[in-house]
Amino acid sequence: MNETPAHDEKAGLIEADEKALQVRAQYEQIEQRVLGRTWTLPELALGFTNDAAYVGRLVLAAERTWGIDGDVDAELRHKLAECLWWVFVLADRLDVDMPEAYEATMDRIGDGLRRTQQSMPKG
Repeated sequence: MNETPAHDEKAGLIEADEKALQVRAQYEQIEQRVLGRTWTLPELALGFTNDAAYVGRLVLAAERTWGIDGDVDAELRHKLAECLWWVFVLADRLDVDMPEAYEATMDRIGDGLRRTQQSMPKG
């Protein structure tokens, strides 16, 4: 089995973070020209929640309980990627090192789950 070391995973998140911020900088140039300002933190948060909510509808569409126009799989891939982009953008505005926060959070959750599994009766 070919497992990627944790530092390689973090490097991938660092690259994704950098790319997200490059794209955000392009949006900011357009916002500055059109609005005379860039989006505020609450506007960014609202953009994220709007896209995250749409993921819910796309999941329903994937389960065939909600109809949408277009390719459900393509839309789901797009919106999930966009939500990840929003997370990087919001983290940057809130001074959160997302790659580090992700790694630390997954380590903490994984450790807790291992302890829970170890304490469960065998069966």
